[in-house]
Order: sequence, then C-alpha cells, then structure tokens
Amino acid sequence: MSFSSRNSLFKNIGTYIILSAIALTTLFPLFWLLSTALKSQSENIFQSPPQLLPSQPTLENFVNVWQSNPFGQYLVNSTFVAVLTVGLNLLFCALAAYPLARLSFAGRDWIFIAIISTIMIPFQIVMIPLYILTVQLGLRNTYLGMIFPSLASAFGIFLLRQAFMSVPKEMEEAARMDGCSELGIWWYVMLPAVRPALVTLAIFVFIGSWSDFLWPLIVIQDESLYTLPLGVAKLAGTFSLDWRLVAAGSVISIVPVMLLFLFLQRYIVPTETGSGVKG
Repeated sequence: MSFSSRNSLFKNIGTYIILSAIALTTLFPLFWLLSTALKSQSENIFQSPPQLLPSQPTLENFVNVWQSNPFGQYLVNSTFVAVLTVGLNLLFCALAAYPLARLSFAGRDWIFIAIISTIMIPFQIVMIPLYILTVQLGLRNTYLGMIFPSLASAFGIFLLRQAFMSVPKEMEEAARMDGCSELGIWWYVMLPAVRPALVTLAIFVFIGSWSDFLWPLIVIQDESLYTLPLGVAKLAGTFSLDWRLVAAGSVISIVPVMLLFLFLQRYIVPTETGSGVKG
C-alpha cells in the first residue's frame, strides 16, 4: 500500500470515528429517554451508577399514560394544528417569495430586507401584542389561535425566494409564451421546480409547530384543545411526579416527528430544474 493510500485510509477512519462519536452523543439522550420509559416501578431511575438498560423492560408506563390522560385527543390536536400550520405556511411563504424572486417592482429589495430583518426580533418581544391581537380577533381557545403566529415566516420566505431564483428563466418564459398567467407559472412551473425546498420548509415548520409549548400555553385554557407538549407538561404535576410517565409521554410525542422525517427525507434532494430546458 502506497503512502498516499495509507494516508487516505487513516483520514477516512478518523472521519468515521469522529462522526460516530457525534452520532452517539446526539442519540444518547433519546436512548436514555426510551430506557427510562421502559423501566418498571421497581427500578430506581436515579441510582448511581446509572443503569443504562432496564432490567425488566415493560410497556406499562405507555399504557398508564394513554389510559390516565387523553393522549389520543392530544395527538389529534397536535396533528391537526401541525398539518394546517404547514399547509398555510407553505402557501403564504410561496406566494410572498415568488414576486420577491421573479418579478420586478419598486422597492422589492427593501421589502425583502425588511422581512429578513424580522428574524432578529425574539418571539418574546412580540408575544404580548400578538396575544392581545389574538384575543381581539376572538381566536383565544381555538385551533386557529395556535396557528395564527405561524401563518408565514421570514425564514420560509427567504428559503423559497432563494429556491425560486435558482429556477432557469427559460422555463418561466416558455410557460409565458404558452399563455400561462403569473399565478399559473407559480403553480405549474415554480412550485414543482422547488419541491426539495418546500419539503425542507415543511419539515422545519412541522417540527416547530409540533414541539411548540409557549404559545399554546398562553392562548389555550381548554384542556380538550391541549397539544402533546402541554399534555406532557401536565404529567409533571405539582404533588406527584413520575419521570417514567413523563418519559413515556415524551417518547409518544417524538415518534410522529421521527416517522415524518424518515418518510420525507428521500424528497430532500436537489432537483435538476434545468433538465426541462433544451438548448
């Protein structure tokens, strides 16, 4: 084996070792959460040294959480809010990003800069005025009240604008020559061309909506409208706290996000938008 080949082999081994260490560090909290959820009541979860694997794995904690709390309703609420948030966010962000990327009008760049600058504003600063507006609109204790702050996002507009700008102009001009309107170009040409960006944004928005705790806590008082984060927080009662049940509820809330990512990750690949243009 030559020196260059040996050097390349050592570099690859070192890279794999570093990546494996990062993966183990990232996955360990999830492993510990699952291990805690599977431990029986007879096991001490705070013993020292800690016991990584449950000696008597059981699904009793999951059954108790599901039967003693309306986790089915929490799951339905979270799914409805997250799916509707994703759909509306993609719609409004795509509608806002298209003219900022493909149309020419006075003040376009300044509008884009103003939108992007809102990323620097923490949510806690606008939380109170947003709550007052939500109450004035009669959206308190409603699904739409939870969705209201996430109807559009500066990050989503930025991401889709950059994706729209990468689409070759020839595709747009060909559609316009065929008599397609601007809205038709947006729907039939642009959106299919930026599908990876749409899927990426959908995953980000879904995870953000699914795991959102602060805003639903503020606008929702009716327990029948609780989402999974509120339901898991409810398990941590003031007078009684069983971390096994909290861990089981957390695992239940994590599983849908993991399944969504595994299902959609094959769509997060670059698409050759220029393949439809022939020279």
